[in-house]
Formats: sequence, C-alpha cells, structure tokens
Amino acid sequence: MTKGTRVRSTSPPDGGWGWMIVAGCFLVTICTRAVTRCISIFFVEFQTYFTQDYAQTAWIHSIVDCVTMLCAPLGSVVSNHLSCQVGIMLGGLLASTGLILGSFATSLKHLYLTLGVLTGLGFALCYSPAIAMVGKYFSRRKALAYGIAMSGSGIGTFILAPVVQLLIEQFSWRGALLILGGFVLNLCVCGALMRPITLKEDQTTPEQNHIGRTQKQDFKRVSPCSTLTKKWVHTCLGCSLQQEYSFLLMSDFVVLAISVLFMAYGCSPLFVYLVPYALSVGVSHQQAAFLMSILGVIDIIGNITFGWLTDRRCLKNYRYVCYLFAVGLDGLCYLCLPMLQSLPLLVPFSCTFGYFDGAYVTLIPVVTAEIVGTTSLSSALGVVYFLHAVPYLVSPPIAGRLVDMTGSYTAAFLLCGFSMILSSVLLGFARLVKKMRKTQLRFLAEESDPKLQLWTNGSVAYSVARELDHKDEQSVVLTAPRYSPTRQMA
Repeated sequence: MTKGTRVRSTSPPDGGWGWMIVAGCFLVTICTRAVTRCISIFFVEFQTYFTQDYAQTAWIHSIVDCVTMLCAPLGSVVSNHLSCQVGIMLGGLLASTGLILGSFATSLKHLYLTLGVLTGLGFALCYSPAIAMVGKYFSRRKALAYGIAMSGSGIGTFILAPVVQLLIEQFSWRGALLILGGFVLNLCVCGALMRPITLKEDQTTPEQNHIGRTQKQDFKRVSPCSTLTKKWVHTCLGCSLQQEYSFLLMSDFVVLAISVLFMAYGCSPLFVYLVPYALSVGVSHQQAAFLMSILGVIDIIGNITFGWLTDRRCLKNYRYVCYLFAVGLDGLCYLCLPMLQSLPLLVPFSCTFGYFDGAYVTLIPVVTAEIVGTTSLSSALGVVYFLHAVPYLVSPPIAGRLVDMTGSYTAAFLLCGFSMILSSVLLGFARLVKKMRKTQLRFLAEESDPKLQLWTNGSVAYSVARELDHKDEQSVVLTAPRYSPTRQMA
C-alpha cells in the first residue's frame, strides 16, 4: 500500500470508516475464532471415524489454536511491513485451503497438517492485524468498539454450532469441512475493508526522514556483495526490530505476559470438552450443541456490555481490575463444573462462563494498549497471542490424558480452574505491589524535602510550597523600583 492511498489523520476518528473496520474485524472473529470453537463439534466424529482416544483426537483443536497464536507475530510483521489488507487476504486463502484439504484426510496426521497447521497459519495472518486496526481508529470509545468487534466470536459460535451439527448429519464431517472452507473465504472480503490510517504518533519527524534517506543513499553506494553491506543490513534490521519490540522490557507487560500463559491454559479445554462432557452425563447431541450456542450468544453480551461499561467514566480507570475480575470468575466457574451433571445445571454454567469469557477477551487488547500505547499495539498483540500458543497446544491433550487416566473430567476441569485463578491473582498482586511502591516513593520524597507537600489529584501532583515561592519571586520583581531616566537627570 503506497503512502498516497493512506488515510491521513492527526488522531483516531472514533467513528466514520472506523465502524467499517469494526464490521470487518467482527467478520474476521467469526471466520477465525468461531470456526475454531466449532471444530470441537467434530471431536466425536473424528474419534469414531479414526478410532483414536481422547488425547490423540484433541491434538487437532490444539494445533489449530497453537499455530494461530504461535504465528501471530508473523501476522503483525506482514501487517506492519506490507499492509493489513494483504495479510488478511493471504490468511483467508491459506485457511480456506487447509479446511478444504482436511475434508479429504485419511488419517489424523493429515488433519494435523491441513486443518491444524495450514488453517491455523491462515487464521494467524488475519486475527491480530484486524484487532490492532480497531485500536488505531478508536480512542475514546475503544472498549465499546472492541466489544462489538470481538462479539463476532460469540455470534459466530451461536449460529455456526447448530449449523455445523446439521451439516455433519446431512453431508458427513467431510462435507461439513468442505462447506466451512468456502465460508472462510469471506476473510478476503474482510481484508478489503481494512483501509490503512496514519496517526500523528505514527508519523516520523523530519530528522528521522533525513536519517532514513541518508541510509538509503549509503546503501546504494555500497556494493551488494560486500561483507560490510550484510553487516549494515543486519544492524539496521536489528535496530528496527529492537525499536518495534521495546515494550518487552516493560515490567507491566512482562507481568501481563506471564498471566496470559496461565489464563490461556485454562480457557482452551472447555471449548474442546464441553460437548463430550455433556454427552457423558446423558445430554443428547443436539442439546450439547445447544450448550455451545448458549455459550456463544452470552459471549456476545459479555463482549458488548463489558466494553460499554468499561468505557464509562466511573470504570474507565479500572479496566485492568475488571479484566482480572472476569478471568478469576471464569476460573471459579470451572471449579463448579464437575458438580453440574444435567442440562438444567449446565445451561446456567454456559451463561456465566460465556459472559465473563466475552468480558476478558474484549479487554485483552484494551489493557495491552494502555500498557504499550497505540503505536506498538499491533506488535504487542502479536506477542500476547503468541503466548497463547503453548498453553493452547498442551492444555487439551493434558486434559484428555487426565480423562483417560481417571475416567472422569473432574481433574481436568479443576486444573483449568486453578490456572485461571492463578492468572488473576498474579495480576492483582503485581498491581498491589506497584501501588505500594508508589506510596513508598511518595513518602521518601516528602521526607527528603520537608518543604515539598504533594497534593494528588488523579495523576497530577502539585507542589504547593514551590508554587508559593514562585509567586513571591514574581511579586518582588513587580514591587522593585523602576529605573527612570528623567529622575536621574533631575
């Protein structure tokens, strides 16, 4: 995308074409996250057709989620250096190809490569760039915009879950995968909506432009075969990447990253094992798929209402707390799940878990943007979703192994619940330590300078004593006798 076709703006427009960006991101989340969730509906079909155990079959969903998150930084790199449009369109083609080839699989290994690796790579090129683009178009209503965009995951799950079950019954799992492959091609349409925007904070200064032109001229003078050229290129690339990922050294981001590992471990297995668990306690196939639909539609309500609420003035400064609150409550829901063994009890669980799942999913990009800023949001989201990769890969097979060993889902669900609670506690403890450190520094500042009295109003501190001293100096200057030439002559 050339610079001439970019939309120039000094600040996020908070509307206008931004709502088309939200619509595009909404469709991206349907085609990526909702389709990934609906793969769990194929779980029993794959297990029966290929005669494999829980652990082996669970690897399919794990690989899709893992590759999607593992390659999220690749999606950010393509978006930053080419364009968001190119990345999403390319991702749509790869994801569709993986689903179509998966419909011809003759073993689980074929599904690992096609439905797992190829489709996951396509989703990776689409997901994080689309989410980052919403953050560039919105500032004041950022949480609401993200709530609407991320609700595509819930709406897609609500609609696709019964549709996929119907497709499996009518056309078998092969026909259902083939149709999903055609549906995912809509990602190419979503990519066309992602019009680039250049914000004021993204624009380079004249000095930076001069340095860039000088480096390009120096590069042209040097022979491309020389060793110095190679070293120069590696140095420039290293500096560019170091500047792009400088947020990795921020303590707040490190704490967020560690907590994401525990949160991602806990959230993934439910979407794999909710349907099999419901079937194991006597729920019918249609009712089990209906539980996934309920989870999806309540997820939508959580996305939008939590986004709207955290945009209100009373909660805008407490988005971080709201995020850890939602993660912790999802962990508590996990701990209660083994005691729920009938449809009337599983429906409230799906409602509660779905609501708070939608709540914290909406706040992930918002909290990340507050920590690293809008300029580094795309790269930071790539890293955050990259950290989801390993937990998404290992948690469903570990849960499946626990089910195979114990003969029940209790141990698997308890482990997931405690993992999410630990993620929430870690974030809360880090925030508490940070506040205590600020209080200690303020106390030390007051002791070192007795004349300094800090009155805190929000994030602004006023030094009353020094302000009074400054006013005294001005009054002395004003009352000093003025020099009069006529008086001197007299």
